[in-house]
Amino acid sequence: MALSQKEHFQHANTHEPLQVSGRGLELLNNPWFNKGTSFTLEERDALGLRGLIPPFVADIEEQVQRAMENYRHKTDPMEQYIFLTALHDRNVTLFYRVLMEHLTEMTPIMYTPTVGFACQQFGHIYRKNRGMYISLHDKGRVAEVLNNWPSEEVDIIVISDGSRILGLGDLGANGMGIPIGKLVLYVTGAGLDPARTLPILLDVGTDNEDLLSDPLYLGITHRRVHGVEFFEIVDEFVQAATKRWPHVLIQWEDFTNDKAFPLLNRYRDDVLCFNDDIQGTGAVVLAGLLGAMRLKQEKLSDQRIIFYGAGSASVGIADMVCAGMADESGISLEQARQQIWLIDTRGLVTTTRGGKLEEHKIPYARDEKSVENLLKAVMKIKPTAIIGASGQAQTFTRDVVESMHQHCKQPIIFALSNPTTKSECTAEQAYQWTNGAAIFASGSPFNPVRLNGRIYVPGQGNNMFIFPGIGLGAVVCGAKKVTDGMFFIAAKTLSHMVTEEELNSGTVYPDLEKIRRISLAIATAVCRLAYDEGLAQYPEPEDLRQYVRDCMYHPEYRRYSAAE
Repeated sequence: MALSQKEHFQHANTHEPLQVSGRGLELLNNPWFNKGTSFTLEERDALGLRGLIPPFVADIEEQVQRAMENYRHKTDPMEQYIFLTALHDRNVTLFYRVLMEHLTEMTPIMYTPTVGFACQQFGHIYRKNRGMYISLHDKGRVAEVLNNWPSEEVDIIVISDGSRILGLGDLGANGMGIPIGKLVLYVTGAGLDPARTLPILLDVGTDNEDLLSDPLYLGITHRRVHGVEFFEIVDEFVQAATKRWPHVLIQWEDFTNDKAFPLLNRYRDDVLCFNDDIQGTGAVVLAGLLGAMRLKQEKLSDQRIIFYGAGSASVGIADMVCAGMADESGISLEQARQQIWLIDTRGLVTTTRGGKLEEHKIPYARDEKSVENLLKAVMKIKPTAIIGASGQAQTFTRDVVESMHQHCKQPIIFALSNPTTKSECTAEQAYQWTNGAAIFASGSPFNPVRLNGRIYVPGQGNNMFIFPGIGLGAVVCGAKKVTDGMFFIAAKTLSHMVTEEELNSGTVYPDLEKIRRISLAIATAVCRLAYDEGLAQYPEPEDLRQYVRDCMYHPEYRRYSAAE
């Protein structure tokens, strides 16, 4: 019988030695059990390790020091990424200990921006299996394929078809770096047990010509399938995954708009799942806007917001912002939408410009004359905030920002496209063009900016602030489904964790070093909501916060004994 996360950690956190069946080199070559030089003398005798490792017995902190010394010899981010991946392949516990103790330094390596470049080169730097691949060749036997995964206890699956990786587009099977990276953040950020996570790449082909002609590409070398054929294999995956792991949480990741919204709407009421690009992005940006309102001492419902980009991220943000406006001022969602303008590749999204609108854009289509570019839209609308989720670098030009600043004392400029090379503008540009008045945030990190004798700390609207806590909360209470209300409460919780000192430095997000406290708070709030709404399947604990804390994984070595 599968254990809940709580039961699993109650078992794992006992002081009794863990019995292991492997011995000698077999044990040293198993990254889940390998402790390297940290095996005690007693363990070395019992497990056939004498002579196979140096005689000195090191603690994990010394191993971290050695790993960091080698890591810092590498100055290229891709080499650092490869080094950390190799560390994981040798010693999972040490890998997560290194990441947790150097979180701010290493998050940009294991996730955005470096993970984007790693995905582009995935077939060329591939070393060892991580996760599973489900391809069109597996149609009709997906359940059989999933049964090849050795763990009977999986709490969370992150799955992508590689069709829209960050702002880099279709990377096909190379997109596996994203599910792997997301689950690394779940473990470091919220304490999901790495042994109970599963990254999956759904390979339905690629339309990327460079990949199709790359002899080292590891995916299916034909064009992507769409429509009925695509949804049939997804349906088969969902049925197989939820049958084998009935309480598993499925995160849809980096699907194109024509798949992202249908997938979420297809399963959200019947399966424990969510889409981080839509819901997680919406929550983290709402939290940033609520922080900006504290800085400006204004109401969210009084803001006029332009979204540059009208895909899943923008609409997910807009939906969450409208919910925030309604919650704050008691206005209807329809009234809140009147404060929102979307701009896509054809200009301002309106009902008057002709042509069929995609379904997700319809609620935000304006009954007014369209304009063809961002500068004209800014001059016409006079926004107080512009939010970029376009994947188009340097589109928040000096003219755009200065035009906005003419009618807005403290313009909110969120350049959210990833990786850094796709950002709509840099932090330095936003501050310089507004003489330090801008409230800036980005999707990838930027360094602090010195201007006029002051240091401005740009915020990073990193989904890592939201999704790990959502996932932890849903898993540990046995939620039946993930609701928009959970993301809304997560956004409010995050916004309250920004200190006055942080706001005064210009940032609208808390220090990433506090991520475990943030995730604990969000997970507790998510559990509370699930219990209140009758969505939790596990018994409600007396001390909910302590219960969530007790469920969080910490990378520490256990004592081993030989199996009897």
